[in-house]
Amino acid sequence: MEKYRSLISAEQTKNLLDSANIAIIDCRYDLFDQEKGKTDYLSAHIPGAYYAHLKHDLAGPIQPGITGRHPLPDVSNFSKKLSSWGIDEHVQVIAYDTDNGAMAARLWWLLKWLGHENVAVLDGGFEHWKEQKYPVTDVPPKSRHKEFKPRLKNELLVDSKEMENYIQDSGYCIIDSRSEERYMGKTEPIDPIAGHIPTAVNRFYMHNLNENKLFKSRDLLNQELTTSTNKTTSEKVVFYCGSGVTGAHNVLAHYHAGLGMPKLYAGSWSEWIGAPERPITIKIKEVK
Repeated sequence: MEKYRSLISAEQTKNLLDSANIAIIDCRYDLFDQEKGKTDYLSAHIPGAYYAHLKHDLAGPIQPGITGRHPLPDVSNFSKKLSSWGIDEHVQVIAYDTDNGAMAARLWWLLKWLGHENVAVLDGGFEHWKEQKYPVTDVPPKSRHKEFKPRLKNELLVDSKEMENYIQDSGYCIIDSRSEERYMGKTEPIDPIAGHIPTAVNRFYMHNLNENKLFKSRDLLNQELTTSTNKTTSEKVVFYCGSGVTGAHNVLAHYHAGLGMPKLYAGSWSEWIGAPERPITIKIKEVK
């Protein structure tokens, strides 16, 4: 079976539905209605798909003032969850969400971090799947269990202390994945403080998609991200967002474009602002 390590199309996914070595994970989630994704999943999902809740499955407990809004899950607990979804080193994982891939990219990145290479995001998500009139069901998947063994790749991960160093190093390219309005500090609908990390440039993750909410071509993504990163090599590119979710979408796009695997500041803005001594930038004014 062909290995998919960045994106997979709806047609390719449909052709794999009967394979014993795939695990499909539904990651639908609404930040402003936390149970909507699960409700939608119970109503209709891709046959065989398990449900992953962003807050309960793909994140760990929040520690106020220490972590961001979606801390990384405990490795041991998350590995048990992956095992319960029938995932081991031989399984091709396919993650999907409603349409733009942001929530699915979180699971994609987590698996890459844990050393599982064969994971891909369904391009266009569940909405595109339905548009193709491919099968859906409300029947729960059959229970199965395999042993997932993590092989941590912490070189993909950046913590706050490293970020404090990187903003002093012109060799690093730091990219904020939020909307321009949030990056500039003009608005902040989620976190208590507006602005961005000093030296960061902006690339809104939705710019990875075309008008149909499918990922742009590899060539176009390569051109755009090469410009955004100023041709910085992948090991010195760091993406972040509000809480480490949509930043993974930019990581996925960078990887899919053939530019290598960059780093993710998983704590992101919501963690950065937890320490008042860390500098922030609002528009062009730096605040300490």
